[in-house]
Amino acid sequence: MKLGIVGLPNVGKSTLFNSLTKAGAESANYPFCTIDPNVGVVAVPDKRLKLLGDMYQSQKITPAVIEFVDIAGLVKGASKGEGLGNQFLANIRECDAIVHVVRCFEDSNVIHVDGSVDPVRDIETINLELIFADLEVLERRMSRVGRGARNDKEQAKELEMLQRLREHLESGKPAISFELDGEKEEAWFADYNLLTAKPVIFAANVAEDDAADDGAENPYVRKVRDYAKESRSEVFVVCAKIEEEISELDDDEKQMFLEDLGLKESGLDKLITASYSLLGLMSFLTAGEKETRAWTIKKGTKAPQAAGKIHTDFERGFIRAEVVNYKDLLECGSLSAAREKGIVRLEGKEYVVQDGDVILFRFNV
Repeated sequence: MKLGIVGLPNVGKSTLFNSLTKAGAESANYPFCTIDPNVGVVAVPDKRLKLLGDMYQSQKITPAVIEFVDIAGLVKGASKGEGLGNQFLANIRECDAIVHVVRCFEDSNVIHVDGSVDPVRDIETINLELIFADLEVLERRMSRVGRGARNDKEQAKELEMLQRLREHLESGKPAISFELDGEKEEAWFADYNLLTAKPVIFAANVAEDDAADDGAENPYVRKVRDYAKESRSEVFVVCAKIEEEISELDDDEKQMFLEDLGLKESGLDKLITASYSLLGLMSFLTAGEKETRAWTIKKGTKAPQAAGKIHTDFERGFIRAEVVNYKDLLECGSLSAAREKGIVRLEGKEYVVQDGDVILFRFNV
């Protein structure tokens, strides 16, 4: 999973990126301090892996990972090259979802690029730039498709859809809310790879005092939540300053620090929960002496396609899957004991993999 972190300058974006990834992207109180998209890979915390790894005495434990891309602060006119412009919008196109960091704190020492704190205005500034960038993509596609539309029915249909989509964007609506008619339109739409077609998670960055109650009393956070509800986006409240401090601690110290602040989980945990929910993801597990590993898949994935995540040969030559829930496996103490109890199931090609399944795939190529 790849998430692009965007936002106006000085909203706490790079500070949050640093703390999430410990990748050390430069952060400072001036616009455009991030002049290259910084990339960091973060392990998805999963207690199940440690428990299974201990049971199997695995040589290696491999968690699922999320790749974060920190993109330079966007400003009005970014789609036309203002600030650091289009070069960074291109980096978002490669991401599965967008994490939009929104400033929800007052601080006279941290300059706001528009002179005041207004989260909805800030969100709409970024959205407008993404829409402008998408309109440029559509114009180029329409120019190409339009040339063949007179003599080709398929291209004529696509041109008609492009015109509808352009009108939708020009009305200020993101591509993700555009209604598609049939598989053909879905395929064309996917091919455009539009920025506003990507799901969005809003990170409401609050002051330390607002972190413990999850921003319940913060009027800016309320506005972000209302906006997100209308756009069917996820929201999580985070204090980038606290996250920065947490990132310097080991796991035991981290837990104590969170408890002292009255926090149940870190910002990274919140973001992972929000992104898995938004993208409809879950993990199945494989376990053995050599390696215990988590694999991220879409909810609703069938066994052969899940096997294909491990290796294409597994999907191509899929015979069956031996499946047991990780809790049942841990209670039994070994796979052989679980088999004796009859709780290891043999599943075929139509089996829909469940979160927490421990699977051994049988295949023949």
